[in-house]
Amino acid sequence: MSLIIRQFGLRDYATTWQAMRDFTEQRGDDTADEFWILQHPPVYTQGLSGKAEHLLNPGAVPIVQTDRGGQVTYHGPGQLILYPLIDLKRKKLGIRALVSALENSTVALLRQYGLQAYARADAPGVYINEEKIASLGLRVRRGCSYHGLSLNINLDLTPFEGINPCGYAGLAVTSLKKLGINIKADEPTPALLTELLKILEYNLDSVTSTSEITLPEPS
Repeated sequence: MSLIIRQFGLRDYATTWQAMRDFTEQRGDDTADEFWILQHPPVYTQGLSGKAEHLLNPGAVPIVQTDRGGQVTYHGPGQLILYPLIDLKRKKLGIRALVSALENSTVALLRQYGLQAYARADAPGVYINEEKIASLGLRVRRGCSYHGLSLNINLDLTPFEGINPCGYAGLAVTSLKKLGINIKADEPTPALLTELLKILEYNLDSVTSTSEITLPEPS
């Protein structure tokens, strides 16, 4: 089955979320899987199990109640986001296996920058020296996944101080920039995709990159 990779740049969170839901509701048995690569303007997103007590001081940053798993997190420019829209049933892929694939591909990517990252069984995501550098949150509907992975590249980390990241009080958050690696947010995209496609065993001959659909730019 083919895979389409779409790179959107900076796009509004709420409209992107709605577009993912629409895609998932409308896709058929033969619809190609898609990976969406993008960034979001500043926004806190509260998962299905999110508790208000983890919003400490959100200030002027908007809060969106969303339908992914997990607690509250922050998205902002300088964060590389990958949303895998996969027919899990067709691909015979379990949700835990998808989470592991996203984590392991991120760990492999960070290794290319000389960083020793790791996943934790008790808290999904990727960590370096007990600080979180990538967050995960997924939703499965009609046997298909949406939402996904956010990797901190060069974003302002200050808004994480306004929440308990992922519901963990005192959890420190890091980024490639904080670790001394100064690159643009989209620079790691090819390497991350290479690792993920390998783990998920997509046939490279069936992968295409396109921007045939558009998402509204932030106003």
